[in-house]
Amino acid sequence: MPPAPRRALPRSFFDRPVLDVAPDLLGRLLVHETDDGRTVLRITEVEAYDGGVDPGSHAYRGQTPRNSAMFGPPGHLYVYFTYGMHFCVNVVCGPDGKASAVLLRAGEIVEGVGLARTRRPGAKRDTELAQGPARLTVALGIGREHDGVDACAPGTAFRLLRGTPVEPGMIRSGPRTGVAGDGGDGERYPWRFHVAEDRTVSPYRAHVPRVRRNPVRAAADPSGTL
Repeated sequence: MPPAPRRALPRSFFDRPVLDVAPDLLGRLLVHETDDGRTVLRITEVEAYDGGVDPGSHAYRGQTPRNSAMFGPPGHLYVYFTYGMHFCVNVVCGPDGKASAVLLRAGEIVEGVGLARTRRPGAKRDTELAQGPARLTVALGIGREHDGVDACAPGTAFRLLRGTPVEPGMIRSGPRTGVAGDGGDGERYPWRFHVAEDRTVSPYRAHVPRVRRNPVRAAADPSGTL
């Protein structure tokens, strides 16, 4: 008899190499229970980040207060703030003390669509509610206060469920989206995994190096940064 789709994933699922966990997360379910209600996400796009051996990882240069959740234990969430406006959520994996995590890039809201719409009123279609890592956290009500939460602990507001794993033939891989540390070498880091032909998957965008602006013009334009 196959495992029940609504059964929680055990911590041992996450206590594996990040490149094994990442594609295996596709089709799994992330549940967030709040006072406003429950939202459930079917994961359709992820990216793997492998700590000290990965130039694109936040933990490449070691542990800091910001990235400490990445160092374990597995099954915890790592939530970070980026671009001064967005939160992104990762699931920590690998052995405790070794930093690695899987970024949840996109998914389909399969329960709590109405609640997700109130959180993301600008979404034109339901397929856009969690189409991208920043949209995903808003739709699910995830913020910095959830950094380090144990998604495998009994009674937690978050649960990762078995769902329906994606068949290997339906999984695609390629370079990660907008990652400076990859150095444009998508063949070396094909660590973005997504469900083929799924409309909730976010568009791929290569990293664009920041151009340093003329300091005189920048001073006259306070909206920009150097």
